[in-house]
Amino acid sequence: MAEIASLFVTKLYRAPVEGVSAREVAAACRAIAAEDEAGKSWSKHHGYRGYTSYASLNDLPKRDPILAQLKQGLDKHAAAFAKALHLELAGRKLKLDSLWINVLEPGGVHTGHIHPHSVLSGTYYADVPAGASALKLEDPRHPLMMAAPPRREDAPESERTFVYVAPQAGEALLWESFVRHEVPMNGAKKARVSVSFNYSW
Repeated sequence: MAEIASLFVTKLYRAPVEGVSAREVAAACRAIAAEDEAGKSWSKHHGYRGYTSYASLNDLPKRDPILAQLKQGLDKHAAAFAKALHLELAGRKLKLDSLWINVLEPGGVHTGHIHPHSVLSGTYYADVPAGASALKLEDPRHPLMMAAPPRREDAPESERTFVYVAPQAGEALLWESFVRHEVPMNGAKKARVSVSFNYSW
């Protein structure tokens, strides 16, 4: 009798970040965005519809206490996910090495990409208005499939080439950094506010 085993499973971690107010995080993000001229300039120059602090600020937890609280919560979730992935960290901990704000205006997108030189990546969602973009995740094997036919429309989520995850305000999603992901067009009538991050070893 034939047996089919599932190998090399790609995992997605999803959890609320306790002790942190999504509304306060969103307010802090908007306040920083309003003052960060370098970030606004970079976003405009690179065609980012909205604002990101990705290339302008690297000290967000020091700029606002609510972002420091967010970091503490994310550290716990990163540790839990690393344990679930059975990562051998040799007595060391994963370290948050980048944290940045995203204010994606209506009609804005963030094209597909990965996060090189990191172990875990993810996003905390502060404001997810009705109609806001889902997170689109791609099967890491996709570039290697070459002549493979597409998956059927009724394929279970675990067998699909692309999976769309609709986030909720106050929760974080984490994945291994080699997973290609993107944010499709924001169809909401107002900005989608989030904080993205990377953990290294």
